[in-house]
Amino acid sequence: MILHINHVPPGRAGLASGVVTTLLSLSEAGEIDPKLLGRLNVHLDWIQYKTNFREAVALRRATKADRTLPLVELAIDLRQVQQDALRTALAETLSAAAQGASEAGKRVYLEQFVPLRSSIIWSFNRLYWQHLGLWESASGRSYEKSLPGGQSDGHHPVAIGDSVADFWTLLRDLENQNQLPPELFVLEIGIGTGARAVLWLDRFRELDRERGTDYYPRIRFLMADYAMATLNRVAERLGPHRELASFLAVDALDPFKSLSFLRYKVLFIHLSNVYDNLPTDELVLRDGRYYAVEVRSYLPAAEVGRICETYKSPPAEFVRTVNRLLEVGPQQDGDPDRSLDFWKAIWGALRLEERLVELEGLSEAVLPPGMRPSHIESLCNDAPTNIRFQLSSGAVESFINTIPLLHPRGYLQVQDIFVTQLTDYLNGFRGPGKLEGSIVNWVNGALLAEVGEQAGYDVHFAPFRYREGSRTSILYTTHRE
Repeated sequence: MILHINHVPPGRAGLASGVVTTLLSLSEAGEIDPKLLGRLNVHLDWIQYKTNFREAVALRRATKADRTLPLVELAIDLRQVQQDALRTALAETLSAAAQGASEAGKRVYLEQFVPLRSSIIWSFNRLYWQHLGLWESASGRSYEKSLPGGQSDGHHPVAIGDSVADFWTLLRDLENQNQLPPELFVLEIGIGTGARAVLWLDRFRELDRERGTDYYPRIRFLMADYAMATLNRVAERLGPHRELASFLAVDALDPFKSLSFLRYKVLFIHLSNVYDNLPTDELVLRDGRYYAVEVRSYLPAAEVGRICETYKSPPAEFVRTVNRLLEVGPQQDGDPDRSLDFWKAIWGALRLEERLVELEGLSEAVLPPGMRPSHIESLCNDAPTNIRFQLSSGAVESFINTIPLLHPRGYLQVQDIFVTQLTDYLNGFRGPGKLEGSIVNWVNGALLAEVGEQAGYDVHFAPFRYREGSRTSILYTTHRE
């Protein structure tokens, strides 16, 4: 047995040691197959998201070409597991593993095993953003109130002021070199409520007047989001800045597709808490071999029974009803309040079963457009022999499809939760978690930096110093000189 202590917070050391003691006790009592114990990897996690996709005790098997491999992982969330239920949970899970038993009778599956980025959970995520207003109205609070500190770091006024000052300095430098374009393009992807854009434009206009530079009228502020309803709401709150703004329906995964006419023209591109909400895949490195993480979503059968009884939905029609919800939204049965409660109950109970699929090499890995095996090989040159990390597939795809828009002197700024060193994955859970009705993942910043370097860009990170205790970092990307 190999023990991986991924994170044990203060006050949980006793429970962590209790896991080891219980496993040894079960082995001594003959309740664990010795062959299984010899190839078992035990992972102790502390999942900081109060709602997530994990059971307290979860089993992960490894496969290759539909053949079960010896590697078995036992994942234990110290936040969820209870000491008095620990022995039973471990015994039942390991007994099922030894017998190769299926969980089919205890779970209602919504899909077959697929790569993480292809899971149905992303359809739930999309549904949330499409019906954000309805969810917020029903819950009685805005999405921002669910964030740490009750507000988005993207709206911090001092941070916005510094961003404006940096941009003004760039413009002045370009002007001094007779390189200032007649139109000054600024792009914000994932406009949200528009609050940041309004604050940024207010401050830029103020600074421009203070310094008498007359840059403000030349600003062309491009507001990009995939939801037209969001863009329409933002347009109403811009006030006097409205004449400087354009509103564009843009897929965050491929901004260049909609904005190719701006190639090499945008001086400043900003995103805040967009990358952490984009689909991702995960890879596992175990003793020099790569494994892809595949998942299938499910609800415990007992939870399905409770939900069906509460909402008078036939259990035999449960999966079809869920799929219809995802297709047409929460108004499907003519009672949006009831449908919304049904949706929230499903989301709260939704879990992911995982398996590890061995790869012959990275050429077999499903990589996003623009990512090559060489990016991962370079990243993992000095990696530990046992590590699990995110590919941040959607973030990498978005990054690759955004940087061609940058003016030769322009820069990309992204505020998000980044893993800036690969070894940070050894310490703490990085997602996916649930935040209201959406998904949140940390972003593999180390991989983004590798992708940027091979594409001819400099990528570096700075801490978000404007809020004490913030986990946010700021990514800066510029053309390499």
